[in-house]
Amino acid sequence: MQTASVGKQKKYKPPKQPLGKRLLRYWPLYVMLIPCIIYYILICYVPMAGSVLAFKDYSFKKGIWGSPWVGFDYFKTFFNSYDAPRLIKNTLTIGVIKCILEFPFAIILALLLNEIRNMKFKKVAQTITYLPHFLSSVIIVTMIQRILAPNTGILNQAISALGGDGSTFFMMEADYFYQILFSMDLWRNIGWDSIMYLAAISSVDMALYEAAEMDGCGKLKKMWHITLPSIRGTIGLLFIMGIGGILSSGVDQVWLLRTPGNMVVADTLDVYVVRMGIQGGQFGYATAIGLVQGLVGLVLVVVCNKICEKMTEVSLW
Repeated sequence: MQTASVGKQKKYKPPKQPLGKRLLRYWPLYVMLIPCIIYYILICYVPMAGSVLAFKDYSFKKGIWGSPWVGFDYFKTFFNSYDAPRLIKNTLTIGVIKCILEFPFAIILALLLNEIRNMKFKKVAQTITYLPHFLSSVIIVTMIQRILAPNTGILNQAISALGGDGSTFFMMEADYFYQILFSMDLWRNIGWDSIMYLAAISSVDMALYEAAEMDGCGKLKKMWHITLPSIRGTIGLLFIMGIGGILSSGVDQVWLLRTPGNMVVADTLDVYVVRMGIQGGQFGYATAIGLVQGLVGLVLVVVCNKICEKMTEVSLW
Protein backbone atom coordinates (compact mmCIF):
# COMPACT_ATOMS: atom_id res chain seq x y z
CA MET A 1 0.00 0.00 0.00
CA GLN A 2 1.37 3.35 -0.97
CA THR A 3 1.70 5.71 1.97
CA ALA A 4 3.58 8.52 0.30
CA SER A 5 1.45 11.59 -0.24
CA VAL A 6 0.99 12.55 -3.82
CA GLY A 7 1.24 16.26 -4.49
CA LYS A 8 -1.22 18.09 -6.59
CA GLN A 9 -0.46 17.95 -10.26
CA LYS A 10 0.28 21.37 -11.67
CA LYS A 11 -1.57 22.43 -14.77
CA TYR A 12 0.58 22.61 -17.84
CA LYS A 13 1.29 26.15 -18.90
CA PRO A 14 2.92 26.69 -22.29
CA PRO A 15 6.10 28.77 -22.10
CA LYS A 16 5.62 32.43 -22.85
CA GLN A 17 7.43 33.86 -25.81
CA PRO A 18 9.57 36.94 -25.25
CA LEU A 19 7.84 40.25 -25.88
CA GLY A 20 10.09 41.03 -28.83
CA LYS A 21 9.14 37.82 -30.63
CA ARG A 22 5.45 38.38 -29.96
CA LEU A 23 5.68 41.90 -31.37
CA LEU A 24 7.36 40.65 -34.52
CA ARG A 25 4.97 37.74 -34.96
CA TYR A 26 1.72 39.59 -34.30
CA TRP A 27 2.76 43.10 -35.38
CA PRO A 28 -0.43 43.75 -37.48
CA LEU A 29 -2.57 43.20 -34.37
CA TYR A 30 -0.41 45.52 -32.26
CA VAL A 31 -0.54 48.19 -34.96
CA MET A 32 -4.34 47.97 -34.95
CA LEU A 33 -4.23 48.39 -31.16
CA ILE A 34 -2.29 51.68 -31.30
CA PRO A 35 -5.32 53.96 -32.06
CA CYS A 36 -7.20 52.40 -29.13
CA ILE A 37 -4.26 52.99 -26.78
CA ILE A 38 -3.90 56.59 -27.96
CA TYR A 39 -7.64 57.18 -27.48
CA TYR A 40 -7.63 55.97 -23.88
CA ILE A 41 -4.46 57.87 -23.04
CA LEU A 42 -5.78 61.18 -24.40
CA ILE A 43 -9.44 60.86 -23.37
CA CYS A 44 -9.26 58.84 -20.13
CA TYR A 45 -5.82 59.22 -18.55
CA VAL A 46 -4.57 62.69 -19.48
CA PRO A 47 -7.70 64.42 -18.05
CA MET A 48 -7.04 62.64 -14.73
CA ALA A 49 -4.34 65.23 -14.11
CA GLY A 50 -7.17 67.71 -13.58
CA SER A 51 -8.11 65.84 -10.39
CA VAL A 52 -5.48 67.97 -8.66
CA LEU A 53 -8.13 70.73 -8.66
CA ALA A 54 -9.78 68.90 -5.76
CA PHE A 55 -6.85 70.03 -3.58
CA LYS A 56 -6.40 73.57 -4.95
CA ASP A 57 -8.13 76.93 -4.78
CA TYR A 58 -8.38 77.25 -8.53
CA SER A 59 -7.92 80.61 -10.19
CA PHE A 60 -8.17 81.30 -13.94
CA LYS A 61 -5.39 83.83 -13.67
CA LYS A 62 -2.92 81.52 -11.90
CA GLY A 63 -3.91 78.32 -13.69
CA ILE A 64 -4.13 74.81 -12.31
CA TRP A 65 -0.53 74.44 -11.21
CA GLY A 66 -0.12 78.00 -10.01
CA SER A 67 -3.20 78.02 -7.77
CA PRO A 68 -2.60 77.61 -4.02
CA TRP A 69 -3.13 74.28 -2.28
CA VAL A 70 -6.06 73.87 0.12
CA GLY A 71 -5.54 70.22 1.09
CA PHE A 72 -8.70 68.32 2.03
CA ASP A 73 -10.78 71.44 2.75
CA TYR A 74 -13.28 70.75 -0.04
CA PHE A 75 -13.88 67.20 1.16
CA LYS A 76 -14.47 68.40 4.73
CA THR A 77 -16.82 71.11 3.50
CA PHE A 78 -18.93 68.66 1.53
CA PHE A 79 -19.25 65.96 4.19
CA ASN A 80 -20.04 68.57 6.84
CA SER A 81 -22.67 70.27 4.68
CA TYR A 82 -26.40 69.96 5.24
CA ASP A 83 -27.00 68.64 1.71
CA ALA A 84 -24.49 65.76 1.83
CA PRO A 85 -26.71 63.04 3.43
CA ARG A 86 -29.64 63.85 1.13
CA LEU A 87 -27.48 63.90 -2.00
CA ILE A 88 -25.76 60.61 -1.13
CA LYS A 89 -29.09 58.94 -0.29
CA ASN A 90 -30.70 60.07 -3.56
CA THR A 91 -27.67 59.01 -5.59
CA LEU A 92 -27.50 55.58 -3.95
CA THR A 93 -31.23 55.05 -4.49
CA ILE A 94 -30.98 55.84 -8.19
CA GLY A 95 -27.78 53.78 -8.46
CA VAL A 96 -29.49 50.74 -6.93
CA ILE A 97 -32.42 51.19 -9.33
CA LYS A 98 -30.15 51.35 -12.39
CA CYS A 99 -27.41 48.89 -11.43
CA ILE A 100 -29.35 46.25 -9.48
CA LEU A 101 -33.11 46.43 -10.05
CA GLU A 102 -32.83 46.87 -13.83
CA PHE A 103 -30.05 44.30 -14.19
CA PRO A 104 -32.17 41.09 -14.48
CA PHE A 105 -34.57 42.51 -17.09
CA ALA A 106 -32.03 42.45 -19.93
CA ILE A 107 -31.24 38.80 -19.10
CA ILE A 108 -34.94 37.91 -19.11
CA LEU A 109 -35.45 39.67 -22.45
CA ALA A 110 -32.48 37.84 -23.97
CA LEU A 111 -33.88 34.51 -22.77
CA LEU A 112 -37.28 35.32 -24.25
CA LEU A 113 -35.84 36.43 -27.58
CA ASN A 114 -33.74 33.29 -27.73
CA GLU A 115 -36.89 31.15 -27.56
CA ILE A 116 -38.41 32.80 -30.67
CA ARG A 117 -38.11 30.43 -33.62
CA ASN A 118 -39.47 32.73 -36.33
CA MET A 119 -36.27 34.54 -37.35
CA LYS A 120 -38.04 37.44 -39.10
CA PHE A 121 -40.17 38.18 -36.05
CA LYS A 122 -37.10 37.75 -33.81
CA LYS A 123 -35.11 40.34 -35.76
CA VAL A 124 -38.02 42.80 -35.77
CA ALA A 125 -38.58 42.33 -32.02
CA GLN A 126 -34.89 42.76 -31.25
CA THR A 127 -34.65 45.90 -33.39
CA ILE A 128 -37.71 47.44 -31.71
CA THR A 129 -36.32 46.76 -28.23
CA TYR A 130 -32.85 48.28 -28.74
CA LEU A 131 -33.94 51.20 -30.96
CA PRO A 132 -34.76 53.49 -27.98
CA HIS A 133 -31.09 53.33 -26.93
CA PHE A 134 -30.25 55.66 -29.82
CA LEU A 135 -32.75 58.33 -28.73
CA SER A 136 -31.38 61.23 -26.72
CA SER A 137 -32.58 61.89 -23.19
CA VAL A 138 -34.12 65.16 -24.38
CA ILE A 139 -36.42 63.34 -26.80
CA ILE A 140 -37.38 60.67 -24.26
CA VAL A 141 -38.12 63.17 -21.48
CA THR A 142 -40.18 65.28 -23.88
CA MET A 143 -42.23 62.20 -24.75
CA ILE A 144 -42.73 61.45 -21.04
CA GLN A 145 -43.83 65.03 -20.40
CA ARG A 146 -46.45 64.72 -23.12
CA ILE A 147 -47.67 61.34 -21.87
CA LEU A 148 -47.86 62.42 -18.22
CA ALA A 149 -49.14 65.96 -18.77
CA PRO A 150 -52.13 66.87 -16.57
CA ASN A 151 -55.54 66.78 -18.31
CA THR A 152 -54.09 66.43 -21.83
CA GLY A 153 -51.66 63.54 -21.30
CA ILE A 154 -52.54 60.02 -22.43
CA LEU A 155 -52.27 58.60 -18.93
CA ASN A 156 -54.44 61.27 -17.34
CA GLN A 157 -57.01 60.95 -20.10
CA ALA A 158 -57.19 57.19 -19.47
CA ILE A 159 -57.60 57.80 -15.73
CA SER A 160 -60.32 60.36 -16.42
CA ALA A 161 -62.13 57.93 -18.75
CA LEU A 162 -62.16 55.36 -15.96
CA GLY A 163 -63.76 57.86 -13.60
CA GLY A 164 -60.63 59.04 -11.78
CA ASP A 165 -58.94 62.41 -11.40
CA GLY A 166 -57.21 63.20 -14.66
CA SER A 167 -55.43 66.34 -13.49
CA THR A 168 -52.47 64.75 -11.68
CA PHE A 169 -49.16 66.44 -12.47
CA PHE A 170 -46.93 63.36 -12.20
CA MET A 171 -43.73 65.24 -13.04
CA MET A 172 -44.24 67.56 -10.08
CA GLU A 173 -44.85 64.78 -7.56
CA ALA A 174 -41.80 63.45 -5.70
CA ASP A 175 -43.60 60.14 -5.06
CA TYR A 176 -43.59 59.30 -8.77
CA PHE A 177 -40.02 60.33 -9.61
CA TYR A 178 -38.31 56.97 -9.06
CA GLN A 179 -41.03 55.08 -10.95
CA ILE A 180 -40.73 57.46 -13.91
CA LEU A 181 -36.93 57.25 -13.92
CA PHE A 182 -37.01 53.45 -13.66
CA SER A 183 -39.49 53.09 -16.53
CA MET A 184 -37.61 55.56 -18.71
CA ASP A 185 -34.18 54.01 -18.18
CA LEU A 186 -35.44 50.44 -18.52
CA TRP A 187 -37.28 51.16 -21.78
CA ARG A 188 -34.22 52.88 -23.17
CA ASN A 189 -31.54 50.33 -22.26
CA ILE A 190 -33.14 46.89 -21.89
CA GLY A 191 -32.84 45.97 -25.57
CA TRP A 192 -29.30 47.28 -25.95
CA ASP A 193 -28.10 45.49 -22.80
CA SER A 194 -29.66 42.22 -23.95
CA ILE A 195 -27.39 42.07 -27.04
CA MET A 196 -24.42 40.87 -24.96
CA TYR A 197 -26.49 38.11 -23.38
CA LEU A 198 -27.90 37.02 -26.75
CA ALA A 199 -24.36 36.77 -28.10
CA ALA A 200 -23.36 34.64 -25.11
CA ILE A 201 -26.44 32.41 -25.48
CA SER A 202 -25.68 31.82 -29.17
CA SER A 203 -22.36 30.20 -28.21
CA VAL A 204 -23.96 27.57 -25.95
CA ASP A 205 -23.42 24.02 -27.25
CA MET A 206 -26.66 22.76 -28.82
CA ALA A 207 -25.77 19.20 -27.80
CA LEU A 208 -26.56 20.16 -24.21
CA TYR A 209 -30.12 21.10 -25.17
CA GLU A 210 -30.54 17.88 -27.16
CA ALA A 211 -29.35 15.83 -24.20
CA ALA A 212 -31.73 17.70 -21.90
CA GLU A 213 -34.66 17.01 -24.24
CA MET A 214 -33.85 13.31 -24.19
CA ASP A 215 -33.98 13.46 -20.38
CA GLY A 216 -37.42 15.05 -20.56
CA CYS A 217 -36.51 18.64 -19.67
CA GLY A 218 -38.91 21.36 -20.74
CA LYS A 219 -38.03 24.88 -21.86
CA LEU A 220 -37.91 26.30 -18.34
CA LYS A 221 -35.64 23.57 -17.04
CA LYS A 222 -33.30 23.91 -20.04
CA MET A 223 -33.24 27.65 -19.49
CA TRP A 224 -32.48 27.27 -15.77
CA HIS A 225 -30.00 24.39 -15.90
CA ILE A 226 -28.24 25.02 -19.23
CA THR A 227 -28.65 28.56 -20.58
CA LEU A 228 -28.16 30.54 -17.37
CA PRO A 229 -25.15 28.52 -16.12
CA SER A 230 -23.57 28.78 -19.59
CA ILE A 231 -23.76 32.59 -19.62
CA ARG A 232 -22.79 32.96 -15.96
CA GLY A 233 -19.43 34.45 -16.92
CA THR A 234 -21.01 37.17 -19.06
CA ILE A 235 -23.55 37.99 -16.33
CA GLY A 236 -20.81 38.26 -13.72
CA LEU A 237 -18.53 40.46 -15.83
CA LEU A 238 -21.31 42.88 -16.79
CA PHE A 239 -22.50 43.11 -13.19
CA ILE A 240 -18.98 43.87 -11.94
CA MET A 241 -18.51 46.59 -14.56
CA GLY A 242 -21.94 48.07 -13.84
CA ILE A 243 -21.61 48.18 -10.06
CA GLY A 244 -18.89 50.83 -10.34
CA GLY A 245 -21.50 53.33 -11.55
CA ILE A 246 -23.73 53.03 -8.50
CA LEU A 247 -22.77 56.58 -7.46
CA SER A 248 -23.28 57.90 -10.98
CA SER A 249 -26.96 58.64 -11.50
CA GLY A 250 -26.69 59.96 -15.07
CA VAL A 251 -26.79 63.72 -15.05
CA ASP A 252 -28.68 64.14 -18.34
CA GLN A 253 -31.72 62.07 -17.36
CA VAL A 254 -32.03 63.36 -13.81
CA TRP A 255 -31.39 66.97 -14.81
CA LEU A 256 -34.17 66.87 -17.40
CA LEU A 257 -36.63 65.16 -15.05
CA ARG A 258 -36.02 67.61 -12.20
CA THR A 259 -38.88 69.93 -11.31
CA PRO A 260 -39.53 72.14 -8.27
CA GLY A 261 -41.90 69.47 -6.99
CA ASN A 262 -39.53 66.49 -7.07
CA MET A 263 -36.32 68.37 -6.23
CA VAL A 264 -36.07 66.70 -2.82
CA VAL A 265 -35.42 63.28 -4.45
CA ALA A 266 -34.01 64.40 -7.81
CA ASP A 267 -30.97 66.20 -6.40
CA THR A 268 -28.02 63.82 -6.84
CA LEU A 269 -24.25 64.09 -6.68
CA ASP A 270 -23.97 64.40 -10.48
CA VAL A 271 -26.51 67.22 -10.55
CA TYR A 272 -24.80 68.88 -7.58
CA VAL A 273 -21.43 68.72 -9.36
CA VAL A 274 -22.92 70.45 -12.41
CA ARG A 275 -24.57 73.13 -10.28
CA MET A 276 -21.46 73.82 -8.21
CA GLY A 277 -18.90 73.47 -11.00
CA ILE A 278 -20.45 74.82 -14.19
CA GLN A 279 -23.14 77.12 -12.78
CA GLY A 280 -21.37 78.17 -9.60
CA GLY A 281 -17.80 78.27 -10.90
CA GLN A 282 -16.50 76.27 -7.90
CA PHE A 283 -14.34 73.95 -9.97
CA GLY A 284 -12.19 72.66 -7.12
CA TYR A 285 -15.19 71.84 -4.95
CA ALA A 286 -16.99 70.07 -7.82
CA THR A 287 -13.82 68.13 -8.71
CA ALA A 288 -13.51 66.93 -5.11
CA ILE A 289 -17.04 65.50 -5.18
CA GLY A 290 -16.41 63.85 -8.54
CA LEU A 291 -13.18 62.36 -7.20
CA VAL A 292 -15.07 60.83 -4.28
CA GLN A 293 -17.54 59.25 -6.72
CA GLY A 294 -14.70 57.80 -8.79
CA LEU A 295 -12.86 56.38 -5.78
CA VAL A 296 -16.01 54.78 -4.36
CA GLY A 297 -16.77 53.26 -7.77
CA LEU A 298 -13.23 51.87 -7.99
CA VAL A 299 -13.46 50.31 -4.52
CA LEU A 300 -16.85 48.75 -5.33
CA VAL A 301 -15.51 47.22 -8.56
CA VAL A 302 -12.46 45.76 -6.78
CA VAL A 303 -14.53 44.36 -3.88
CA CYS A 304 -17.27 42.99 -6.15
CA ASN A 305 -14.66 41.44 -8.43
CA LYS A 306 -13.04 39.69 -5.46
CA ILE A 307 -16.39 38.39 -4.16
CA CYS A 308 -17.46 37.13 -7.60
CA GLU A 309 -14.10 35.45 -8.09
CA LYS A 310 -14.48 33.47 -4.84
CA MET A 311 -18.17 32.63 -5.29
CA THR A 312 -18.47 32.04 -9.03
CA GLU A 313 -14.85 31.95 -10.31
CA VAL A 314 -15.72 34.86 -12.59
CA SER A 315 -13.61 38.02 -12.44
CA LEU A 316 -12.29 40.84 -14.56
CA TRP A 317 -8.68 40.12 -13.63
